[in-house]
Amino acid sequence: MEQLCRRSLELQDATQGISHVAAVCVYPVFVAHARKCLEGSDIKVASVAGGFPSGQIPLQLKLQEVRYAVDEGADEIDMVISRGAFLAGDYARVYDEIAAIREEAKGRTLKVILETGELQTPENIAHASELAIEAGADFIKTSTGKIAVSATLEAAEIMLQTIANFHKKTGKWVGFKAAGGISTPEEVLKYYILAKNIIGVEQTTNQYFRIGASRLTERLFSFLTK
Repeated sequence: MEQLCRRSLELQDATQGISHVAAVCVYPVFVAHARKCLEGSDIKVASVAGGFPSGQIPLQLKLQEVRYAVDEGADEIDMVISRGAFLAGDYARVYDEIAAIREEAKGRTLKVILETGELQTPENIAHASELAIEAGADFIKTSTGKIAVSATLEAAEIMLQTIANFHKKTGKWVGFKAAGGISTPEEVLKYYILAKNIIGVEQTTNQYFRIGASRLTERLFSFLTK
């Protein structure tokens, strides 16, 4: 944990003047320690919570885990939708669970993971994106990184277009995060260009655009410190 946080701080130092590491994402039991390691920096502590990565626990247990992460000091919560319920057509349950976690994580950034590799069709990805945004997501996120098919440019395009459509209707921006399987700076550049073209360059700071970098960190550090 200390090594992960230290590398995040080193990346921050290497990117003076541009968007840098937004958050270190950890399991709930590590939140307090991560906060201590990052003390004095503006890097946030994010926590997966709510039955990550499968989401296969009852809602009350999901809420308890979210509450624990918040109490430990998490700035951000990353939850995953119930894909089984979604694919069964129980959209109300998916919406209600996101909304309940949104309420429990009040005041914290909520990132809703769709696990797009399990959603089967472009129409499902678009619908899940809309549900998450309507239920209160601050970010929609592609994947957990725990299944064979993680982030793809095709899924990202659908999600980004949904965000752009939401902004057109409401004037509000929701963030986008690509995560899972992104391991080279060249891949990151493809996602950046896609986002810039759909939501605009102003939204491609870490306030609205992020990349899950657990596999990418060392290569990025080498690239930035050449």
